[in-house]
Amino acid sequence: MKKFQVTILGSSAALPAHNRNLSAQVVNYRDRLFLVDCGEGTQMHLKKYGIKSGRINHIFISHLHGDHFYGLIGLISSFHLLGRTEPLHIYGPPKLDEIINLQLEVSNTTLLYPLFFHLTRTDLPEEIFNDGRIRVTTIPLLHRVPTTGFLFEELPQPRKLLREAADRYGVPVTAFEGIRMGNDFIDEDGQVIPNRELTAESDPCRSYAYCSDTGYHEPLAGLVKGCTLLYHEATFMQDKIEAARERQHATAADAATIARMAGAGKLLLGHFSARYDNLEPLLAEAKAIFENTELTEDGATYEIKAGGE
Repeated sequence: MKKFQVTILGSSAALPAHNRNLSAQVVNYRDRLFLVDCGEGTQMHLKKYGIKSGRINHIFISHLHGDHFYGLIGLISSFHLLGRTEPLHIYGPPKLDEIINLQLEVSNTTLLYPLFFHLTRTDLPEEIFNDGRIRVTTIPLLHRVPTTGFLFEELPQPRKLLREAADRYGVPVTAFEGIRMGNDFIDEDGQVIPNRELTAESDPCRSYAYCSDTGYHEPLAGLVKGCTLLYHEATFMQDKIEAARERQHATAADAATIARMAGAGKLLLGHFSARYDNLEPLLAEAKAIFENTELTEDGATYEIKAGGE
């Protein structure tokens, strides 16, 4: 199965604490890298965890709270200083382009590479990236400022050609593409070879949903329904539910409830308040509702596997 994984660069909320950095992740799909959020210090954490930042061509920013994007101008500037020439695409809420362009203007910086902004809507889901293999759709979230999550979805691929069977029936290479698309094969004698004898089902499609920051928001479950891996913020525990509701953040129990309602394969908890050094109580709170839950750990890489393994 093709590579599909996420590496956590930061899992802390608002403040770096307890060796947890500010929000940032790298999604790796078939060795194509996507950066999701870019808290302060992200470029240092990319180096620390051995991720080649120059391979990042698409950056997704969820919202304009500093712990999610204050590292962006630094990364953009470092790309420039390192002589980058490849275009960089940034997806984020309105005014992100104004903020970055102002910073470039006042520092008298003219980038060596093209920088493209794609401003996102925060009221409705919207497909913002599609390369024929994976697509990215925004997920409207419930927060104090316009905020979206991001859903990375594998697209269905053609059926797998069974090369031994194709050779046995004398199928020419020129017919392979049509067979992968579902066509039967007719040999020189007019015999029809059913497609099912020449191909196998393609791998099941996998998906990864990034949902940070958000309050408890039941419509979210429908937007990420059936996702393979769900990352959901768990800023607080249930005993701080009043603070969570006031600040439009979620508890570990909230995250688990959304995962259960969505039928997610697996839940990753993240965006932890600095008040928590020991995160095991948050994990226990979530697992009581949704068993297949794990705590994110900075520097860890999580495979996005079909079946929620």
